[in-house]
Amino acid sequence: MQQTAARRALRAAAVVTSVTITSALTIGPSLAADPIKIGSVLSATGPASFLGDPEQKTLKLFVEALNKKGGILGRPVELVLYDDGGDANKARTFATRLIEDDKVVAMVGGTTTGTTMAMIPVFEDAKIPFISLAGAIEIVEPVRAFVFKTPHTDKTACQKIFEDMKARGLTKIGMISGTDGFGKSMRAQCMKVIGDYGITALVDESYGPTDADMTPQLNKIKNTADVQAVLNPGFGQGPAIVTRNYAQLGIKLPLYQSHGVASKSFIELAGPAAEGVRLPAPALLIADKLADTDPQKPVVMDYKKSYETATGQPVSTFGGYGFDGIQLLVSAIERAKSVEPQKIRDAIEGTKGHVGATGLYTMTPTDHLGLGTESFHMLEIKGGDWVPQDKK
Repeated sequence: MQQTAARRALRAAAVVTSVTITSALTIGPSLAADPIKIGSVLSATGPASFLGDPEQKTLKLFVEALNKKGGILGRPVELVLYDDGGDANKARTFATRLIEDDKVVAMVGGTTTGTTMAMIPVFEDAKIPFISLAGAIEIVEPVRAFVFKTPHTDKTACQKIFEDMKARGLTKIGMISGTDGFGKSMRAQCMKVIGDYGITALVDESYGPTDADMTPQLNKIKNTADVQAVLNPGFGQGPAIVTRNYAQLGIKLPLYQSHGVASKSFIELAGPAAEGVRLPAPALLIADKLADTDPQKPVVMDYKKSYETATGQPVSTFGGYGFDGIQLLVSAIERAKSVEPQKIRDAIEGTKGHVGATGLYTMTPTDHLGLGTESFHMLEIKGGDWVPQDKK
């Protein structure tokens, strides 16, 4: 009895953090059939809101546009969305609710690695496809039958960064990593592949998610002989603080950040100190700089225009992950000609050459991401803007 009452109370509280997109379901008789329910649990508020907010806006925009065009398979799409505030326990509770109460056929969400990992067992047990928008490689390695993701893995980001370092003759580096789930995971992946590029980490520092000053760690790196460059795996405000402290200490070595800060907000937070920082990022950040022959250009330009017109905010790679997630799911449902979860799962895994905002996706039974280093661009911040550094 107590458990039942507690569960009812939790569900009642959850209502205020959920959104169901139904406004476009009454536009005409062509959408009179029962809706196809797609779930989403995002961190639209809280410390990861800079990731989750553009994801939420993107999913809403896409579903509304989709319904105006007739939905999927002649049926409207209903987006059932919950905000976990970055709390893994809330995320798991909402995941259970999506399956047991909302009866969704698939899920696009999971803003952070922590919330994603908390939800994976729920969707795997229920055999419901789950396309995550989080970065860590642990989400898709080892491969789980019903779990996919859209952002590049942290391992791929490490490889792209080390490729650039090697090309610049940088072989001895310092590391300073966040201890959040993303930072820890990317640091571990970088350490696994760093030797493949003939690079050595001479010093390895870290900082907590609430730390406001990283000068002690950076001073240690500065005072370590022979360090030629610094790499900072992390996301959120930490990398911006590292970047500002880096400039304050007068460190002149090349500074690399992760794809976890690939948004205009990082440049704004870091200020002038961001000048010269390099990081790997998807094509979306340099949409107008892509060659006209690039197959991604029309896709990213269309998404950029739609998002910025609707929100009045600059597009970010994080919203792009949401765009790719919902696009991959819709494509799978259309190809499967079914909303049966197993058939949707099979169609996602069979994705070949899907052109997204993040890259060209080709999934296989052993690869539930489908992106390589070639879908990353190496960017440098110059004059407050992104400048491609890819070798021609």
